[in-house]
Parts: sequence; structure tokens; C-alpha cells
Amino acid sequence: MSNSGLISFTNISPNRTSPRNRRIDTITPHCVVGQSSAEAIGRCFTSPGRKASCNYGIGVDGRIILVVDEKDRSWCSSNSANDHRAVTIECASDKTAPYAMNSKVYDKLIDLCADICRRNGKKRLLWLGSKEKTLAYTPKSDEMVLTAHRWFANKSCPGDWLYSRYGDLADRVNVLLDSNISDELQYSVTPVFNPFPEPTTVVKTGSRGESVRWVQWYLWRFGIMDREEIDGIFGNKTDAAVREAQKRLKLEQDGKVGSETRMAWKKLA
Repeated sequence: MSNSGLISFTNISPNRTSPRNRRIDTITPHCVVGQSSAEAIGRCFTSPGRKASCNYGIGVDGRIILVVDEKDRSWCSSNSANDHRAVTIECASDKTAPYAMNSKVYDKLIDLCADICRRNGKKRLLWLGSKEKTLAYTPKSDEMVLTAHRWFANKSCPGDWLYSRYGDLADRVNVLLDSNISDELQYSVTPVFNPFPEPTTVVKTGSRGESVRWVQWYLWRFGIMDREEIDGIFGNKTDAAVREAQKRLKLEQDGKVGSETRMAWKKLA
């Protein structure tokens, strides 16, 4: 089992399990919660007392550090079963929610994920949209799936900025793996701008039309709803999804999309 040729540095952490007990079929990106250099990310995990590590770290300038060999399990996601399957990647980010990453970090994450897939014989990176769907799914031998730290611990990691882009991340990686699959992409690549008109009044249960589609587009972008559920009908499922999105951003969880919620969503996306 090889390591990525994209690395600029190596600083192997003592915090690891060697070897991992599962074949790699998962990638779990994380947010550092700091605009750290690759070297600083590596130094975070040198102390045995830290009891944490990652396989790779991506610094604020896009350089990559190897912290734990891919043949070994890192201690990164608060879940040993996940980490035995996953290549974990810590990414430099803002210190505050939604823990945004700059374009150098995001672009390098795409390149690194594609490289990990290629070297492990994977032809497709999948984002299945939810914890329940992903953990119930058994990847095929040529498939890799994305998981999130927040599924296994009371944390926001990898941050809403990156989590809302998981579909986009998978699509961009898949284009690098096979340039001929653009017509098959689940998110085609996820658009940056909402194509539906922004509401001018509060959208809530019972609302219908393009204003609801505007709301549902963001919920899809955030990975809370499926694209097929953008139907312009504000029912119970949309209400629950809105409340979940409000909870993540520490807004009032009233299920109503007014000016405060709209503004928060637009900043995040």
C-alpha cells in the first residue's frame, strides 16, 4: 500500500494503529479550525499524549504533509471502524463556523482524493447524502465513499462549508478519474449559485412554488435533502430539513425561512 506522491513533507505521528484492519474504501475530510501550515498540522500530532492524528494534512498554501502512512489507521474521526477503512485528511480552515477553506486547500483536496482513489483501485468517489445511507451501503470493490467526523461525535467537523460541498467534491474527483463521465455525475457539478429566485417573504410549511425550490436547493447543497426532493412543496420533510440547517448555524429553529436564515445560508454557500 503506497502513499501519495503529492506530499511535500513527512512527519509520522506515534498516534496510529499499525496496520489498519480493513481495506481502504472511505475518505474522511476534516477541518483543522485554523489557517495552519502543513508543518503546523504535522506538529499537532507528534505528542503521544494528544492521542489523535490523521493520514494527511493540507496546509493553508495547499502543501500536503503525510502524518500516518496509508497502510496504518489514523486516530482522527472518533470512530475506530471508520478510521480503519478511511484515509483521513485534515484541511486548513477558518477558526469559526462555517470553517471555510480557501481555493488552494479545496483544489488540493480534490487532487489528493483523486490520487487516493487511483492508487487504491477506485474508479468512483460516492457521496450518498446522509449518514444513514452511507453507513448502510457496502462499497463495490472499485468504489470509495465520503464520510464525516460529525456523524461519530458531537462536532461540526468538517464544518458546514466543506460538508455542503461533499457532492461537488465527489463530482470533481470523478471528473479527474474519468473525464468521460460528466453526463453521469450526480450533482453535475454542483452549481455555485442558486438558480431559483430568492424569496422576498417568509417561506414556511404550506408554501409552494419557486420560493420553496430556492429553500430546497440550499438544503440539497447542504447535504440535508436529495436533489430529487426539490419539488416546490414545503411539507413536513422540508420543515424538518430547515430546522436541521438552522440548528447547525445556531439560528432559531422555527422551520421558517426569513431574512436572517436566508442571509446565513447565502454566506455559507
